[in-house]
Amino acid sequence: MNMYADILVQIKSKQVDSTFTYEVPEALKEEIKIGKRVLVPFGSQKLEGYVLNLKDTCSIKTKRIIEIIDETPVLNEELLSLGKQIQEETLCSLSAIYSSMLPKALKAKAGVKINKKMVSYLFLAENKETILESTSSKAVQNILELFNESAQVLKKEANKVSSSAVKTLLKKGFLKEIESEEYRYHPSNSMTEEKKKLNEEQEWAYKKILESQKNQIFLLHGVTGSGKTEVYLQVIEEVLKRGNTALVLVPEISLTPQFVSRFESRFKGSIAVLHSSLSDGERYDEYRKILREEVSIVIGTRSAIFAPLKNIGIIILDEEHSSTYKQENNPKYHAIEVAKLRSKYHKCPLVLGSATPTLNTLARALKKIYVYLPLTKRAASSSLPEVHLIDMEAEMKSRHPILSRELECKMIEALSKNEQILLLLNRRGHSTTITCSNCGFTYRCPNCNITLTYHKTSKNARCHYCGYTKYVEDTCPNCKEKSLNYYGLGTEKLEDYLENVFPTARILRMDADTTVKKGEYEKMITAFYNHEYDILLGTQMISKGLDFKNVSIVGILNADASLNIPDYKSNETTYALLSQASGRAGRAKTKGEVYIQTFYKENYVLKCVQKHDYLAFAKYEMKIRQTLKYPPYYYLVLISIKSKYYEEAIKEAKKVKEYLSNHVSSQTIILGPALSGTPMVNKIYHFEILTKYKKDDKIKPTLKELDEIYLTNHKVQIDYDFYH
Repeated sequence: MNMYADILVQIKSKQVDSTFTYEVPEALKEEIKIGKRVLVPFGSQKLEGYVLNLKDTCSIKTKRIIEIIDETPVLNEELLSLGKQIQEETLCSLSAIYSSMLPKALKAKAGVKINKKMVSYLFLAENKETILESTSSKAVQNILELFNESAQVLKKEANKVSSSAVKTLLKKGFLKEIESEEYRYHPSNSMTEEKKKLNEEQEWAYKKILESQKNQIFLLHGVTGSGKTEVYLQVIEEVLKRGNTALVLVPEISLTPQFVSRFESRFKGSIAVLHSSLSDGERYDEYRKILREEVSIVIGTRSAIFAPLKNIGIIILDEEHSSTYKQENNPKYHAIEVAKLRSKYHKCPLVLGSATPTLNTLARALKKIYVYLPLTKRAASSSLPEVHLIDMEAEMKSRHPILSRELECKMIEALSKNEQILLLLNRRGHSTTITCSNCGFTYRCPNCNITLTYHKTSKNARCHYCGYTKYVEDTCPNCKEKSLNYYGLGTEKLEDYLENVFPTARILRMDADTTVKKGEYEKMITAFYNHEYDILLGTQMISKGLDFKNVSIVGILNADASLNIPDYKSNETTYALLSQASGRAGRAKTKGEVYIQTFYKENYVLKCVQKHDYLAFAKYEMKIRQTLKYPPYYYLVLISIKSKYYEEAIKEAKKVKEYLSNHVSSQTIILGPALSGTPMVNKIYHFEILTKYKKDDKIKPTLKELDEIYLTNHKVQIDYDFYH
């Protein structure tokens, strides 16, 4: 009897985002399973693909599967179903979605091969006395001593004593060698902490979550330092006792080391970690630990939401307000939306934790769609830090453009008391603009037409959009004069400035440039935690979730930057960033103070941050959102039209708007087309159309139709971003 398989071939193009039927050879019938990767002939190529269906009949002539790649399926039933649901919601290609679920070694892509790390162990085949009777050299005695504390010894450790003696003992049969797989990732556990007694609010939240029988969604809204992590830990402890597993997401790689360390301290050896700073081999090993059901807790960043955990009893997204939970390139999924689907599948609670939840999440909690769990007090006896707003207009006149006089004095005082300081400057690099004062030349990206950011350590000017890099000479490339000026403040220039002002202070800079090397996040955070440094300066990666007990002063140097971004969420983003950064101060016995440097001292958002009054900010911002028809009152779809050719892009963008106007509800608002905030990226022009709607059953079918229309247009690409 014949057998056929429907294979989703791994090709990025949306035009080939469908299954192709292949015959299963007799020799592979026993081995083939849905969810496995296979190698198939595709045109003149040999490509990998995923088995999505098996059947007995096929009415067309088919080619044969060449080979099966996996011993066990890499995509289980839940992930296969999940991929189709995400495709329906985002209109991205199914192959791109499945690819984003898997580590590099398991993606359907020919040529990617990662071997298991194998290590050799030695075992005694005879007792020590028998061995010593036969050969009693000093080297042999030293090797035998290695077995005093363990029945097995790494061969490489024995070879360090004497490789020739090891060879002799193996040859005579006194030692036996066994090769076994070793996992590459070993989280360092720098913390040891005891289970803490929950306060009244924490206990109430803990019980509410555990009482949930189905896929209820909880908002754990706790002020910074209120002990949300302790609630997570104790809920997970109970979930594990019930025989279930736990999936925990954090928004930044920088949060992972401290977070994992706390979990490892409480749940030794039960954890797998998934994030992008792991090597391909480490990620492959961690993923297989999960597949083999060797762990009961998975901790990771956004893509860890696809971890193939079975029997999930709790899903937790910490710092749920973070924009990093949204994937910015295709497939444009949001981890919270995927978490809801997994919560429904496993019939388990989903906990969204934050001191500054998104307004969408808060609105659902206040409408009782989510269960609202407020934690209003810090868990320790510490109080929330005092927040000061510093008028930088006055400071500029007094020639203090970088550090205000008040912040500088407070830093000197803190350093004299052996306390630590955290400075947030959400802009990396040295200078944001390099301009010639003689001829007006400015370093710009030829691909994106934006100013390049100067990085002093490498003497390179870089585009942070496309990666274009140009070495900066001492003279202007246009007029050859030594008249280049460096404007704007980045973390690199701030580091130089601090080294001059505080020459004895130990300064640590943490941004995307200093954390490129593997393991740098972990080293830096551990070093600052252990007070090897006095001042930590960095971008937003240091603003949330980190717990440093000796930090007394937090300074925020460019508080206005995110207020001026042309985005409906700019106020919300600013409040969250400033409030989260403020929350790093005074988390133990040390009194905390925060200094926010601003040119808009009377701004309502900043006043709310100063008072730690999130609900007042939310109420104020909700009125603006309602008036301007933005989420949570309206849904949005941002339609991007991209092309190498400006005229082609604008022409097709106008056609897209006309098509939408003729097919969607008359109540749906259509804005644009307009050039996007960054009009050109990597020589591709970007136009945007924004649609706002409350209820429109026609919008998804219309967007699917547009997708079909543009599939064969090789000059213009169209894609969508959904905001719920």
